[in-house]
Formats: sequence, structure tokens, C-alpha cells
Amino acid sequence: MDTKKPFVITISRELGSGGRTIGRKLAAQLNVRYSDKNLIQDLREKFNLSTYEIEKIKGTKKNWLTEMLDIVAPVPNSGAYIGFEAGKGDEWKLNKVKADDIFEAEAAILKEIAAEGSCIIAGRSGFFVLKDHPNKLDIFIQAPLEKRVQRVMEKQNLTEEEAREVIASVDKSRETYVQRYAGTSRYDARNYDLVMNVGDMSDEDAVACILKFIKYASK
Repeated sequence: MDTKKPFVITISRELGSGGRTIGRKLAAQLNVRYSDKNLIQDLREKFNLSTYEIEKIKGTKKNWLTEMLDIVAPVPNSGAYIGFEAGKGDEWKLNKVKADDIFEAEAAILKEIAAEGSCIIAGRSGFFVLKDHPNKLDIFIQAPLEKRVQRVMEKQNLTEEEAREVIASVDKSRETYVQRYAGTSRYDARNYDLVMNVGDMSDEDAVACILKFIKYASK
């Protein structure tokens, strides 16, 4: 990766590994745009969905209607437009919006972000969506399960049992999503330029290691 030219760094991470925070701090060090929650916001505006609903859609292989009704409309109402203002969004009837629509929206947004200049993109299968970008570095951040559990407990104010359930659910959902659209496992190290186990590192140490790797990769 040549840092003298516009570049993209994608960060895939395990829930609870600290990858999101590491990515944000790395972006600050490199003085480049960081994309994570704002991407979900773009999707929420496009589909008028909550973050939880989007994550549910991404992890399922079924038509999203069944999933959505279970979440927000347990009483059957086949003619409803959930969450849309009257007269708007007719093209996005519930029985037509699928996980494919979410992926296509994410992919389009990621490509727009990458085209605007140097940036760091966390998650959203960036390593695959931007596989043809000419100046890109792909990173995967993981950590031992116990550290992940502890971090999720602290961040989300959960019990240990709840945190383990959340991690297991998110791991499964993200793996299903990547396998479906990228045709690979998110745990396959061949998808990345750098794989880091940050179990014994602080967020700052992890950022410092990545910066050293970028310096090496830029030679």
C-alpha cells in the first residue's frame, strides 16, 4: 500500500476485540476518514430500518419479511409498510426488500466512500466489496474469547451469560453474511494482509503495530 496515494484500509473484527476503537484511533493517527456507524446511518435512511433489524437481515438467508414481522409487527398485516411515511417508499414494499438489497446498498456506499479519498472502513465486508481497489490494506482483528466477553459486558452492561450469547449470535450472523456474498470464511487469513490477535495489547499498542506494518508495506 502506497500512503502517498489515496488508500483504503479495511478492518474486519470480532465483536469485543476492540477493532472498532482501534480503527477509529488509527484513522485519527493517519488523519483520514473513518467509516462505521455512519454507514449504518446511511442504510437506515435508505430502508428506514433500525441497526438491529439490518443486522438481523444480514444474517439470514430467508426473505427478510418473516424476520421483520417477528421484530416489529407480530400481528399479521400483509398490507402494511412498516416505518414508512404515507406516500413514500412504495418501491420498497416489505415483500420485495431482501438481504441482497442491503448488501447492494452497503457495497454502493462503500465504493462511494473509497472513491472520495483515503479512508478506513470497519466491517461491512470491505475486504471483499473493495477487492479491486488499487491501493488497499485489509486487516482482521481478533482476541481471545474471554477478553471479548469482558469487553462486551463492560460496553453493553451485560452479564457474562448474556455477553456470550450476543457474541455467539453476532459471530454466526457475520460468518453467514460473508460466506453468502464473498464466498469465503471471514476467518480465512488469506483474505487479509494482516491478521492481529490483540489479546495482550492495549488499543494504542495495536494502533502502533498497524502503523509499523503500514510503514513496512509502503516501502
